[in-house]
Amino acid sequence: MHMRAFIALIAFSLAASPALGRMDCEELKAEIEAKIKANGVQVFTLTIVPNAEASGGEIVGSCDGGTKKIIYKRG
Repeated sequence: MHMRAFIALIAFSLAASPALGRMDCEELKAEIEAKIKANGVQVFTLTIVPNAEASGGEIVGSCDGGTKKIIYKRG
Protein backbone atom coordinates (compact mmCIF):
# COMPACT_ATOMS: atom_id res chain seq x y z
CA MET A 1 0.00 0.00 0.00
CA HIS A 2 2.86 2.37 0.81
CA MET A 3 4.34 1.92 -2.68
CA ARG A 4 1.03 2.72 -4.35
CA ALA A 5 0.89 6.00 -2.43
CA PHE A 6 4.50 6.75 -3.42
CA ILE A 7 3.76 6.16 -7.12
CA ALA A 8 0.62 8.29 -6.88
CA LEU A 9 2.66 11.08 -5.29
CA ILE A 10 5.22 10.93 -8.12
CA ALA A 11 2.50 10.95 -10.76
CA PHE A 12 0.69 13.86 -9.10
CA SER A 13 3.82 15.95 -8.70
CA LEU A 14 4.81 15.37 -12.32
CA ALA A 15 1.34 16.12 -13.64
CA ALA A 16 1.10 19.27 -11.53
CA SER A 17 4.17 20.81 -13.17
CA PRO A 18 3.69 21.77 -16.84
CA ALA A 19 7.43 22.43 -17.21
CA LEU A 20 8.13 18.74 -16.69
CA GLY A 21 5.90 17.89 -19.66
CA ARG A 22 8.50 19.59 -21.83
CA MET A 23 11.35 17.66 -20.26
CA ASP A 24 13.39 15.17 -22.28
CA CYS A 25 11.90 11.71 -21.80
CA GLU A 26 15.18 9.96 -20.99
CA GLU A 27 16.09 12.57 -18.36
CA LEU A 28 12.69 12.34 -16.70
CA LYS A 29 12.76 8.53 -16.82
CA ALA A 30 16.16 8.54 -15.07
CA GLU A 31 14.86 10.86 -12.33
CA ILE A 32 11.77 8.73 -11.74
CA GLU A 33 13.86 5.54 -11.73
CA ALA A 34 16.17 7.00 -9.08
CA LYS A 35 13.22 7.97 -6.87
CA ILE A 36 11.64 4.52 -7.15
CA LYS A 37 14.94 2.76 -6.34
CA ALA A 38 15.48 5.11 -3.39
CA ASN A 39 12.14 3.90 -2.07
CA GLY A 40 13.46 0.31 -2.03
CA VAL A 41 11.84 -1.09 -5.17
CA GLN A 42 14.34 -3.15 -7.16
CA VAL A 43 12.24 -4.98 -9.77
CA PHE A 44 10.19 -2.71 -12.03
CA THR A 45 10.06 -1.32 -15.55
CA LEU A 46 9.58 2.19 -16.86
CA THR A 47 8.52 2.48 -20.48
CA ILE A 48 8.21 5.61 -22.63
CA VAL A 49 5.21 5.41 -24.96
CA PRO A 50 3.14 7.75 -27.15
CA ASN A 51 0.00 9.01 -25.41
CA ALA A 52 -2.24 6.74 -27.49
CA GLU A 53 -0.40 3.66 -26.16
CA ALA A 54 -0.42 4.65 -22.48
CA SER A 55 -2.02 1.59 -20.89
CA GLY A 56 -1.07 -1.51 -18.94
CA GLY A 57 0.52 0.23 -15.97
CA GLU A 58 0.56 3.43 -13.95
CA ILE A 59 1.37 6.69 -15.71
CA VAL A 60 4.15 8.31 -13.67
CA GLY A 61 5.30 11.04 -16.04
CA SER A 62 4.66 13.08 -19.15
CA CYS A 63 7.41 14.33 -21.45
CA ASP A 64 8.28 15.66 -24.91
CA GLY A 65 5.77 18.45 -24.69
CA GLY A 66 3.07 16.16 -23.32
CA THR A 67 3.15 13.85 -26.37
CA LYS A 68 4.55 10.85 -24.48
CA LYS A 69 3.94 9.16 -21.14
CA ILE A 70 6.17 7.13 -18.84
CA ILE A 71 4.50 3.92 -17.66
CA TYR A 72 5.50 2.14 -14.43
CA LYS A 73 5.06 -1.61 -13.94
CA ARG A 74 6.24 -3.38 -10.82
CA GLY A 75 7.75 -6.83 -11.11
